Amino acid sequence: MPLPEVDADPGVRRQILADAPELMVVAFRFQDGAEGKPHHHPHVQSTFVQSGRFRFTVAGETRELGPGDSLVVPPDAVHGCTCLEAGTLIDNFTPRRDDFL
Repeated sequence: MPLPEVDADPGVRRQILADAPELMVVAFRFQDGAEGKPHHHPHVQSTFVQSGRFRFTVAGETRELGPGDSLVVPPDAVHGCTCLEAGTLIDNFTPRRDDFL
């Protein structure tokens, strides 16, 4: 059962959709121009663009993604994004991001 949305960054809302110790599914809803600040974590992360357009930088490589696109972020890789057109990202983390609970 999804948990309530919470503020993640200015213009970004986060909602845990499902979780188990081995996996977590999270929706991030971005307003135009909002940023997922550069950060890193020990989890493998996959990101699916449900809607909107985003400029991602992962380990120094930048690319633009739109609806239906996806990418994988390796453990400890510095990554972040800028929302170019309001939309939603669906992220999967393995193992679960206990810091989100």
